[in-house]
Amino acid sequence: MTELFLVTAGCFIAVTGFAVLVETPKKYILQAGVAGAGGGWVYFFSIQRGMDVVAASFLSALVISLLAHTFARIFKAPVTVFLIAGILPTVPGAGMYRTVYYIITDNRAQSSYYLMQTLEIAGVIALAIFIVDSLFRIRLRKYRKPAGESAGEGQR
Repeated sequence: MTELFLVTAGCFIAVTGFAVLVETPKKYILQAGVAGAGGGWVYFFSIQRGMDVVAASFLSALVISLLAHTFARIFKAPVTVFLIAGILPTVPGAGMYRTVYYIITDNRAQSSYYLMQTLEIAGVIALAIFIVDSLFRIRLRKYRKPAGESAGEGQR
């Protein structure tokens, strides 16, 4: 349990630092950190429970995207303000490093394995962001008035 807390805190600190680095507006830095920490918590919790890295990355990206969209609605800011920094814990940087490392050491089997895993993780991150974005767009469209209809029109 302590390890889960430390990983979550580490994700929060890393994402907050990255948010500063990519010049996220100061008033949104903590929210970006919370989005990243939430995703990091889900990823690490899933890995601890024996889930595959790709599936854990998908769930993590879903949570980060959901939090980014929620914060965007609450704080009236673009989703990317929270999503760019928040997605950092899920990005497969170590996979790309291992791919290049095994290419250099001429271990084709390992380099192919890590390349495929990295591409799968990148794909599920994009898929998770797309799914949450689509769900929010459908939900928003459902609650908006049709174009050209104003209050009182049609009640004659």
